[in-house]
Amino acid sequence: MEPAKLNELKQFVEQCKSNPSILSNPSLSFFRDYIESLGGKLPPAAYDTGDYKAKSHVVDESDDEVGDDENDAHAKGAVEEDEEPEIIESDIEFDESDTVEPDNDEPQKMGDPSVEVTEEARDASQESKAQALEAISEGKLEDAIEHLTKAVLLNPTSAIMYAARASVYIKMKKPNAAIRDANAALEINPDSAKGYKSRGIARAMLGKWEEAAKDLHLASKLDYDEEISAVLKKVEPNAHRIEEHRRKYDRLRKEREDRKNECERQRRKAEAQAAYEKAKKQEESSSNRRAGGMPGGFPGGMPGGFPGGMPGGSPGAMPGGSPGAMPGGSPGAMPGGMPGNMDYSKILNDPELMAAFKDPDVMAALQDVMKNPANLAKHQANPKVAPIIAKMMSKFAGSN
Repeated sequence: MEPAKLNELKQFVEQCKSNPSILSNPSLSFFRDYIESLGGKLPPAAYDTGDYKAKSHVVDESDDEVGDDENDAHAKGAVEEDEEPEIIESDIEFDESDTVEPDNDEPQKMGDPSVEVTEEARDASQESKAQALEAISEGKLEDAIEHLTKAVLLNPTSAIMYAARASVYIKMKKPNAAIRDANAALEINPDSAKGYKSRGIARAMLGKWEEAAKDLHLASKLDYDEEISAVLKKVEPNAHRIEEHRRKYDRLRKEREDRKNECERQRRKAEAQAAYEKAKKQEESSSNRRAGGMPGGFPGGMPGGFPGGMPGGSPGAMPGGSPGAMPGGSPGAMPGGMPGNMDYSKILNDPELMAAFKDPDVMAALQDVMKNPANLAKHQANPKVAPIIAKMMSKFAGSN
């Protein structure tokens, strides 16, 4: 099967999963039967054809309506049928065995980076750090925090002091405090491997998998160690699940948006077609009213008389007859209309006349004469028009 067809089939299956009522469309009964023949079970919504019956009923009612709004209603109905439910994202299953509840303690004391640090302050800071390391080795984490806080205040320009205190907060399961110290360390030294490491581990403890993976990868590039590798092995699978989940639903949303845009395009196309058909019908109706029933379009139509009557009795009558008389000696003209006992089949069955009626020049001349019989004189020299008028006049005269 072609890739495009496979993609369409996949989209259809996804739609059926999110909205099983699609299968209730009567036109998909063969598909329901096929699934059941394989032993598959369908949800109740797949058998509820109520919605489609209701739509059919509306269409049947619209068939009885007379007017130009039918195409508009059909186009609008087609758009409504294409409406899709909103995409609801599924939950992602994570390995959260090492996550902790976020700590909400008051922020720890931070040093003033604008303070000028003396040599004595640096030495005192290093001494406090040494005391902190001793406390850590003895498991006295609170004491270690006190010594490191003193070290930070003595030398607030040292990224190492902040990173060291961040690592102790991680041991105490206080990731938010650790992140604050790691951020301070990275502000002082953007290449602090311990800063990225501490922040990455703290973010992993809070379940911020993608941010944690990014920090830990940077830390590993700057200064690889086994602890970073061990944490990454737990963090990366969760980060990959998030990435795959996002890609999946980004694709579904794009496909839905593409279908929506296509539906809108079809709706506009249908509306334009409906407007065109409406204008075309109005033009045809207007043309029929102007042309009447006679082929080629005599105003007023046959039978019932030519408006204003055929010439004869007006100045400049047909050649061969005196003013006021029909050719051939028939007394009296026909002002006010054609004779009531006229046999119109003589005109309709005359091939020459019927062919002439299709000639725009002949019809224009006839209409000009019908509007004002006095205009006959200016058309008598026209070899296309004069014989036709003469022939018509002869048939009128012969029917009396």
